[in-house]
Amino acid sequence: MTKGIAIIGSTGSIGTQALDVIDHFPDRFRVVGLAAGSRVEMLAEQVRRYRPEIVAVPGADAAIGLKRHLAEQPITPMPEILWGPQGLEQVATHPSAQMLLTSVVGALGLRPTLAAIAAGKDIALANKETLVAAGALVMEAARRKGVKIIPVDSEHSALFQCLEGQEPAAVKRLLLTASGGPFRGRKDLATITKAEALKHPRWVMGAKITIDSATLMNKALEMIEAHWLFHVPMEQIEVVVHPQSIVHSAVEYRDGNVIAQLGPTDMRLPIQYALCYPERAETYVQRLDLFQVGTLTFERPDLETFPSLNYARQAVTMGGTMPAVMNAANEVAVGRFLADQIAFVDIFRIVRGVMERHSVVSRPDLEAILEADRWAREAAASSDWW
Repeated sequence: MTKGIAIIGSTGSIGTQALDVIDHFPDRFRVVGLAAGSRVEMLAEQVRRYRPEIVAVPGADAAIGLKRHLAEQPITPMPEILWGPQGLEQVATHPSAQMLLTSVVGALGLRPTLAAIAAGKDIALANKETLVAAGALVMEAARRKGVKIIPVDSEHSALFQCLEGQEPAAVKRLLLTASGGPFRGRKDLATITKAEALKHPRWVMGAKITIDSATLMNKALEMIEAHWLFHVPMEQIEVVVHPQSIVHSAVEYRDGNVIAQLGPTDMRLPIQYALCYPERAETYVQRLDLFQVGTLTFERPDLETFPSLNYARQAVTMGGTMPAVMNAANEVAVGRFLADQIAFVDIFRIVRGVMERHSVVSRPDLEAILEADRWAREAAASSDWW
């Protein structure tokens, strides 16, 4: 039986690679819904190729632009074209979809993910901010509905595979690997340029996640995501800098054994695993050749120069709305850096400052989380306090 897939974030790095995976399994998957941001022309090409039943874009102007592009080479039948947050949710919950791949950046993925879970859809999760901001709500909703949440991030896919079939009580530590980003070993970050920060040594990713990798905020978010996904306390989650990015993560068990997952630096592999789960389908991606790998090295992260990992531990310790605030402040700070409004080191200052100013709401519902997110964005966007 063909599995219906809805993708939100279809024109981004993960979305386009997911479609590449789907291309190689035409009898296994069918694209039933697509949603994307500003790349309307690319989205129009995807619509022509995959013939989804429903499509969503951010606003009315984008919807008009998409219809204009599609009118140049009309297709039959035309998909339903929606816009705004409700459009995202309708793509996520479309009756023909059995799985939602959520690969939008930031807290934008929260509502459609919760809506898809409520509708009984399995989730292929590439939007770590959803669990950072509302991990308790999302995981409880998935438990109630019996929905699978299968991580797409390479590190969490690795942990998922290393943990499968094991009892939670057997786990000693989760070891999240990090490449270290472009500034590994560097102490002075004051003069870093945007071009330098966007030059990741191992992965090709979108701008926001590339900057997060440079600040190690990506690992901070992944720590929180792993905490919720695998029900492991933060004190049992450790980041290990591994510049070669061959070991994608590992689990240390109480009996002293460490089980690791290795693979090439190709996101199509964890995407394929998530879409095909629980089957391990024959891959078309170039395989890892251990004879070509050479030396693998591991280091401790520099928490003084890159304090993001400390922020994650503080956010989870304080609980409630603090992780959502940390995430939102970082999103805005990264956006300001990419817009040449602030220096690289100001990202740390803004995140720390917004967290210090926040009054935590414990046991928040969705509306309280979204309000904390809104407050943090406003605070991080102001330039007269930090």
